[in-house]
Amino acid sequence: MSLGQNLQFLRKRDNITQEQLAEAMEVSRQSVSKWESDTTYPEMDKLLQLSNLFHCTLDDLVKKDMNTQYIEDKCNYDQFMNQFGKRMTFAVGLILCGLTLMLFLSAFAPLIPEFNMEEFSGIIFLFFVIVAVAIFIVSGLQKDYFEKKNPYIENFYSETEKEEFHNKLIKFVTSGVVLIIFGMILAMASETIVSDNHPIRNVIDMDILGGALFMFLVTIAVILFVYAGTQESKYNITHYNLMHDRNSQTYKNSRKIGLICGCIMMIATMIFCTCGFIWNLWQTAWVVYPVFGIACGIVSVVISRNNEEEQ
Repeated sequence: MSLGQNLQFLRKRDNITQEQLAEAMEVSRQSVSKWESDTTYPEMDKLLQLSNLFHCTLDDLVKKDMNTQYIEDKCNYDQFMNQFGKRMTFAVGLILCGLTLMLFLSAFAPLIPEFNMEEFSGIIFLFFVIVAVAIFIVSGLQKDYFEKKNPYIENFYSETEKEEFHNKLIKFVTSGVVLIIFGMILAMASETIVSDNHPIRNVIDMDILGGALFMFLVTIAVILFVYAGTQESKYNITHYNLMHDRNSQTYKNSRKIGLICGCIMMIATMIFCTCGFIWNLWQTAWVVYPVFGIACGIVSVVISRNNEEEQ
């Protein structure tokens, strides 16, 4: 878009007439009219005044399409996606918190030998899972309704907003990775620092405690990852639009990934419940979830690897 078109858009956006702009710039109305029609070009000092007046950079004013940078979010897409991301993050966090709590309870089970802590912790974990599943279902139905109602969204995010989020994304991912590494070190330290014949091992299972400490930090890391991922998805409006174009490869890949990953996680849940109820392996069977979750990630990468529609 040309300078004249940008200038005309900004002037109308702020409800300023050509006469008012001319007065503010200390030029004639004809000069403003010529600027907007690209007949003449303002001098550098006038360009700087214009950028200050309309609160934009000189580069945006001269080179970019200001019209696309000020598209309104008419369907409250940003607000909805923020709420959806928070709910999904909370639900994932609930499941991992349930796992962590289950491990902590199992680690301190020797303190109450007459109480079946393993079964009790397994029941608590299932309670967390039920609440999380309810959130997943409600949020999924709400998102499905929103997407059917709004299959196409205009890309209203500015490059500045995207750049600011990208910087935050790097911090989220880095923090998560550091937490996981620290958790591994903490888990190994908790098992090796205390000797095998130390009295504390009679009241605390240090091996399970190490796993619980690791899962605690992994939980925080995954919460960071999930929140960052939902926010990244929010800013990728091109992908959102392709996801609802039935003729696009993105749409077909998404359907396939959703079906396969749904089956994978159902199998994981069946394995976990079977191991827990039949063999009482609640404290170790939880491993199926991260393992099968990684499998879902691999499936997504493999199916999407040849998709070049968004490039």
